[in-house]
Amino acid sequence: ASANDEMNPATAPPKTPLRSGGPGSLVSWESLGREGRIFVEGGPTVEQLTEFNGAPAAEPVRAYAGLDATTDGITATAELAAQELQRTGGLQRAVVAVGTTTGTGWINEAEASALEYMYNGNTAVVSMQYSFLPSWLSFLVDKENARHGGQALFEAVDRLIRLMPEGHRPKLVVFGESLGSFGAEAPFMSLNNVLARTDGALFSGPTFNNTIWTDLTATRDAGSPEWLPIYHDGKNVRFVARASNFARPDAAWDVPRVVYLQHASDPIAWWTPSLLFKEPDWLKEKRGYDVLPQTRWIPVVTFLQVTADMAVALDVPDGHGHRYVADVANGWAAVLSPPGWTPAKTERLRPLLHSGD
Repeated sequence: ASANDEMNPATAPPKTPLRSGGPGSLVSWESLGREGRIFVEGGPTVEQLTEFNGAPAAEPVRAYAGLDATTDGITATAELAAQELQRTGGLQRAVVAVGTTTGTGWINEAEASALEYMYNGNTAVVSMQYSFLPSWLSFLVDKENARHGGQALFEAVDRLIRLMPEGHRPKLVVFGESLGSFGAEAPFMSLNNVLARTDGALFSGPTFNNTIWTDLTATRDAGSPEWLPIYHDGKNVRFVARASNFARPDAAWDVPRVVYLQHASDPIAWWTPSLLFKEPDWLKEKRGYDVLPQTRWIPVVTFLQVTADMAVALDVPDGHGHRYVADVANGWAAVLSPPGWTPAKTERLRPLLHSGD
């Protein structure tokens, strides 16, 4: 709670009405929480967007409601975030992205700013805080808050969009990392439901409790490994560890599209209580590209090793462990690229992204 209230003296409330906590906002700068304030003041500037795209950019919308924005609970906070989105004019943007945070209210900056670069600022990203605990602790003691937060926010935003004339609605996408991916999946009972209710989704570093991810992995196509499954010949969903995996399998990829970014060495993705007494498929099958060949399953011991790895899962280069940055550009390009977007632009965008942690 103390860390959540921490105010950085070098920052100040936004001067633009297009950001929560700024002029006309329904929420105060102080109520956003530490991670909410970082998110709201982050992202590329109009000048950076204009330079990247070679055309005048719009200022991106970022709407957010913190845990302290209301005393009426998670549903009320979600409604407030949706109202903030509406107040900023976010519903008139080309794309509305609903992001579910991790336990502290953190959002991977790469996942928000990549969309903003791609659409030259014609986007609105909306999110909310449901806890101030670190993700691992939030996962243990108030995981239901992540589920509730993801459901409440999506439903509140979706309701506003459905009230709009069909030809004037923005594209609606969802995203989240780690515990945020668990919460972002929560409004949907199945892959088909994601496809029916959104224009695409990007989930990174999923957890063993992600209902849809777990189901897709368990029912993967025969011969595809647990650490990088193929499901229904890649018709709507693809699992990606490196950028080259987007073309796997070599088959038609329909829309809407769902992408799961997951590294073979990500302990967050592969930790599960069943590791205690059951050897996982990812150790039985051919190893992932960055899992040591010396790694072998030992009852209890392997569980403890992967648990220990979770503590340092971010202290690794991008493309390994629980660090998802550059490939986010390829992820959004695959899910919902704007007209005229090219692979060359994706390559230019990759080095501009950072996670913001």
